[in-house]
Amino acid sequence: MQRTYSLKKNAQFKYVYRRGTSGGSHEMVMLYVRANTLKVGFSVGKKLGCAVVRNRIKRRLRAACAPLLPRMKPGLYVFIARQPAATADFDKLCRSMQYLLRKQNRLVTGPQAARNENMADVKKAGDPA
Repeated sequence: MQRTYSLKKNAQFKYVYRRGTSGGSHEMVMLYVRANTLKVGFSVGKKLGCAVVRNRIKRRLRAACAPLLPRMKPGLYVFIARQPAATADFDKLCRSMQYLLRKQNRLVTGPQAARNENMADVKKAGDPA
């Protein structure tokens, strides 16, 4: 996932926690706030394990989110991992994330989605790194 799409500041996370609408699944909770830009953040609490386990969960959530970014509507998103996310396989995390986005109608469908995916491919191909 590119850094331009990530929430970084604590104030941004607090804003989404305070103002966001939530939806939940077995593995995670998604909070969403309407905005002009697309930013995504991930939160994993200390109850889920040591730092190694928490970082592994965050990496897997970022990887599950990356292919969905071109289809996501603009806004601020925070995905909060629950206990079953630590032991869930990667496909289950991907399905759970798609389910939450569809549940709150946050995925672009139709020709707009194809155009967004093409634009993401052009940006990716244009990156020197």
